[in-house]
Amino acid sequence: MTERSFLGKSIVSIRDLDKEDLDLILQEAEKMEKIIHSGKKPLDGKIMAALFLEPSTRTRLSFEAAMHRLGGYVITVSDPKSSSAAKGESLSDTIRTVENYSDIIVIRHPMEGSARLAAEFSSVPIINGGSGSEEHPTQALLDLYTLKKELKNIKGKRIAIVGDLKYGRTVHSLAYSLSKYKDVIIDFVSPPSLKIREEIKSDLTDAGIEFHEVESLSEVIARVDSIYMTRIQKERFAQESEYEKVKDAFVLTKKLLENTKGSIPVLHPLPRVNEISYDVDETNHAVYFKQIFNGVLVRMALLNMILGGKI
Repeated sequence: MTERSFLGKSIVSIRDLDKEDLDLILQEAEKMEKIIHSGKKPLDGKIMAALFLEPSTRTRLSFEAAMHRLGGYVITVSDPKSSSAAKGESLSDTIRTVENYSDIIVIRHPMEGSARLAAEFSSVPIINGGSGSEEHPTQALLDLYTLKKELKNIKGKRIAIVGDLKYGRTVHSLAYSLSKYKDVIIDFVSPPSLKIREEIKSDLTDAGIEFHEVESLSEVIARVDSIYMTRIQKERFAQESEYEKVKDAFVLTKKLLENTKGSIPVLHPLPRVNEISYDVDETNHAVYFKQIFNGVLVRMALLNMILGGKI
């Protein structure tokens, strides 16, 4: 594919992108660090609307930083209570309003399918910044970018994905993206109540991806090339008592990492609660803070490709 194929396109699901698309985005992301230091403003005059109807720190600030780095402008809704959604306005009406103010809309919404619905109504491109517990495609892209930088190659690697695999939208998007790379093996590590969704397993099987479901990180830690940790998401549980049963199911410690086959990278989409102990931060395994900067690069690449910036 060529870069122009992204011009004016929405990014709703990682499943809408093939491996060629993914590789192109990652290649463009590699160029963005030079843009930051060059002072170029390829998106000067362009406006991004950040429509965040669900709490966010990293995703919202990352997109805003990316747009500013490219010389563009940002308008934002960061508190659902301050938007007309609190008055009962439909998502379609919100989108039809916001598209008049901007050249592109980044949306985070608690409802599954919200980003695709927004794309159906919008006359400007939509980027999914997280839709319910469904998907988070740009997180998957920055995760892939981080894995590629740390492991040099994704093909043939074995990745452990740990924690809340049922509700974790970052997990879902990462699994779909890894399925584009042949010979990848995935170990899904979770309590029985938070196992990976059946439809994702079905798609991985159809793609010919080997995966295993286990309940103990120690069972696989010696053979994986990377660990992707996630928090148990309290906000996704209908009953707090159910959350309490599993909140401490997995805690990655410096001691446990002594069992790995080397300084394998540990990733985390953040925020962290207690699933990675702070003593891991001082080790070479910790790359989760590098992910944050990588997220800016990847989102810069997407914004620039979609809005036609010249670099």
